[in-house]
Amino acid sequence: MRGTEGPGALPDAILLENVQVPAALGVTAGERALRRSVRVDLEIGRSLAEPGRSDRVEETIDYGEIFKVVESVAGGAEHNLVEALGERIAEALLTRFEIEWVQITVRKARPMAGSVESAGVRMTRFAKA
Repeated sequence: MRGTEGPGALPDAILLENVQVPAALGVTAGERALRRSVRVDLEIGRSLAEPGRSDRVEETIDYGEIFKVVESVAGGAEHNLVEALGERIAEALLTRFEIEWVQITVRKARPMAGSVESAGVRMTRFAKA
């Protein structure tokens, strides 16, 4: 069997893509009151060797639990900036789960008049040592 760690090894990650949750997000109070849907993509760094071998959900992170954290953070407070929402979700995931890092992309649909489909941010945060 091949090893999962070592020089040049790519890190394991759990992926959740195009998670859609309502958020009170925007610079103005009127925009935040709309509670429009935002899209979130996540890469969550954690060794998947053990759940890959055991085939037991107890050895990994339940995707539904990840979704609940994202939904709770997005809907639980007002956020002026997508940067702030991304930071808050990343911090909540790092606090709640035993993970090494998280890369999060947050997109806001139709952020302005014109032909911009979405605007957003991508950030990577690491667990504190």
